[in-house]
Amino acid sequence: MRNIAPLFIGMVFGLGIAISGMANPAKVLNFFDIAGTWDPSLVFVMFSAMFTAMAGYRFVLARPKPLYEDKFNLPGSTQIDAPLVLGSTVFGVGWGISGFCPGGAIPALGLGLTEPLVFVIAMAIGIAATRAFRNYQARTAAVA
Repeated sequence: MRNIAPLFIGMVFGLGIAISGMANPAKVLNFFDIAGTWDPSLVFVMFSAMFTAMAGYRFVLARPKPLYEDKFNLPGSTQIDAPLVLGSTVFGVGWGISGFCPGGAIPALGLGLTEPLVFVIAMAIGIAATRAFRNYQARTAAVA
């Protein structure tokens, strides 16, 4: 059951992404094109996701621990710092250019198209490069 629960949750998430149109980069790009062919329907998707997450967090975090883990793994920092702002900016620019975010690109891989594959590969390279850079920084700071 420990492995089935995340699989089921991922399938529900992917289905929601597919039904909402978030796996379709044209729909996402039209959402960002306020001066042109603006498609406001994703506002409803985002608000629905936000309210669902808010309700879910209230319900889940009221428990002493998760069902299948020993503890909750929540961010320890609430500070708005340069890495957070830079990462958010890169995320937003990438989403605006490509029409994909990780939540939409990964389910879109199932469509067999080249675009989500290129996005996911570029995302993986970016993650690996960031980890390598942070490891380098940590090693440099430890030596100094």
